[in-house]
Amino acid sequence: MSELDSAAMEDEFGVAAAWTEEAVRALGPGYGLPAGCRGSGSVGSLRWLADRLALAPGDLLVDAGSGVGGPAAWVAGDRQVRPVCCEPMVGAVHASRYLFGLPSAAAMGQALPLADGVAGAAWSLGVLCTTSDKAGALAELRRVLRPGGRLGLLVFVQVVDELPSPPPEGNEFPTDDELDRLLDAAGFDVVERAPADLHDNPPGWDDAADAVDAEVARRHGDDPRHGRSARQAGRMGDLLAAEALRPTLVVATRRA
Repeated sequence: MSELDSAAMEDEFGVAAAWTEEAVRALGPGYGLPAGCRGSGSVGSLRWLADRLALAPGDLLVDAGSGVGGPAAWVAGDRQVRPVCCEPMVGAVHASRYLFGLPSAAAMGQALPLADGVAGAAWSLGVLCTTSDKAGALAELRRVLRPGGRLGLLVFVQVVDELPSPPPEGNEFPTDDELDRLLDAAGFDVVERAPADLHDNPPGWDDAADAVDAEVARRHGDDPRHGRSARQAGRMGDLLAAEALRPTLVVATRRA
């Protein structure tokens, strides 16, 4: 299944992105970053990756599967890098441009509109689990990185033999061994990995994201697409609560 094959995933990542933009317009710009980062790691996780990607001011960072652009906007402000966002959902691309003024393109992870070896760093946060063509996505990330370039990932790794409840539609979670094999086959060497704390955020951050969710629900709670999106998020939350999945941060280098 590709990133665009599932109607439920379109609701979760496309329609919900447009609704998030609408809610931030209503609540104010201070709500954009917290809402934009939800589901893509915490500030602590983003800082961990940015440190190990050795990002310096002016560096180009490819964000594959960038969503509404929250992580890219955070790292642009914190490290003064130049993110380029690639995201298959048009609603999310529009939101990233409006909310954060980011250069963004509507593109599949297996067909990034970038030249070979254009960047020294790339990241893809919570995206690898949403496509069955993981090898294609990793191969494309290798293509756009120059030799020695660094890749940062947030991956939800399956740590049980069988999931205790249904996964979100369109999601396929690799095991640690499967992830290692995929990265090796794509031409990457793992440098470091660590469990991700998805709640490592500044005070008030989660409250702001919750306020955006509440505004979206107030405006669109009766829309069936809101219900489908909420069920997707609920399934993910159930698996994380059951500790069937482990949010994992990985940094790898592109082999020559």
